[in-house]
Amino acid sequence: MTSEERQSMKKFEAKIREILAKFRVLKNENADLYTEIEKKDEEIKHLKSLLDERTRDYNNLKLAKMIEVSDSDIKEAKMKITRLVREINKCINILSTGAEGTDE
Repeated sequence: MTSEERQSMKKFEAKIREILAKFRVLKNENADLYTEIEKKDEEIKHLKSLLDERTRDYNNLKLAKMIEVSDSDIKEAKMKITRLVREINKCINILSTGAEGTDE
């Protein structure tokens, strides 16, 4: 083998080592990226689950708010009925007092 051929062979071997080193770096980087993708997929699953939970909570809160409004309407209606009953009782008392006074 001539010195030119040896030099060419050394350059060729150096290039192969360089390519193999780059390959190892890229292989490790690829593995890291796949790990990161798996983590992101897990995070997405968790966030979707959390979103579903929050959506259910929101819908339940809307329903509770609707019921709360109905409860206040019921309280208000009870108060009105109580006032009307008092007024009717007053009227009955006035009528019964007035009717007793006219008999004498």
